[in-house]
Amino acid sequence: MNRPEPPLAAGEAETLVGFLEYHRATFAWKCAGLDAAGLAATVGASTMTLGGMLKHLAYYEDHWFSRRMQGNKRHPQWAGLNPEEVWVVRETPDALHAVWEAAVARSRTQLTETLANGGLDQPARRSLPDGEIPSVRWIVLHMIEEYARHNGHADLIRESIDGSVGE
Repeated sequence: MNRPEPPLAAGEAETLVGFLEYHRATFAWKCAGLDAAGLAATVGASTMTLGGMLKHLAYYEDHWFSRRMQGNKRHPQWAGLNPEEVWVVRETPDALHAVWEAAVARSRTQLTETLANGGLDQPARRSLPDGEIPSVRWIVLHMIEEYARHNGHADLIRESIDGSVGE
């Protein structure tokens, strides 16, 4: 797997984006090449699947980078769904990968635009339900944490499917 390594000596924004891209690539690696049964596999008592994670992470890419950071309306794909409903998988493996890849592509564009127009210190354009307003820095770090946490889940699930292990 050829993942982009975060820069060892760069500015804050480049380092944070580097780690986000690293974790996105790790997640893509864990989900690559699996059929519907592989994407539906679970580990232990958990009902979490790689297919569900593809949708969950796509939802939160749009939620944090488009809806919160840029203040856009919810992406039409997620209209009327609550965050728990995105875990239900009815799509084909190709469709699941396409949903996630499209959300990541939108997020990359939105983050690049936002960083160019004010950097990490600027506040998000949409507040949280409690009225608090996170900074762009907080959103990027939150998404790094989201991917890092789910990459741990993905490691376990993928190993249970075909023995594939690695970073």
